[in-house]
Amino acid sequence: MKAAAIILAGGKSSRMGTNKALLKINEKTTIESMADKLKLLFDDIILVTNDSEQYEFLGLKMVADQYPGMGPLAGVHAGLLASDYDVNVIVACDMPFVSTELAEVLVTSCGHYDAVVPVINGKQHPLFAVFHKNAAAEALVCIEAGRLRMKHLLDQLNVRYVTETELQSYSHLDLERVFFNMNHPNEYEDAKKWAEAD
Repeated sequence: MKAAAIILAGGKSSRMGTNKALLKINEKTTIESMADKLKLLFDDIILVTNDSEQYEFLGLKMVADQYPGMGPLAGVHAGLLASDYDVNVIVACDMPFVSTELAEVLVTSCGHYDAVVPVINGKQHPLFAVFHKNAAAEALVCIEAGRLRMKHLLDQLNVRYVTETELQSYSHLDLERVFFNMNHPNEYEDAKKWAEAD
């Protein structure tokens, strides 16, 4: 597929109390499972991390934030700059049930838009979304202005928002699970139970 996947592994995991990306589900770390899935669709996978030693075992291309401590927006900026592709899927490292099927739908929906962002039950999900490489310049403008929320970036871009109604027409995805992210220990326990049931 003519697109890259960019995994953001920069969060502090303060609510979880340990690095979320390295928690194991079915004997594999979350980030390893995510990378394995994404490799089925993308030739180029970029991991954005400020602690590359922890992730060397993955054998992925790694880049660090140019603006450390500035949150996911800085990760998006670094990942887009490092990508060789115009179209890029951004995904946070705490989403154990990432869907390549959905990633493909988002990529094919990009067209002339700067970004394609799912909206599920009224909530925007910019951390499992598609961004054009040129959005890096707008991300930098936001960072330099101290406007660090992902919403600040989206406000500057020509975004296509796709709702669950549109997404369900493509497939029978369990969107609640696809967009599930682990922030607290109880959510990690839920993820393990789901994965075991599968």
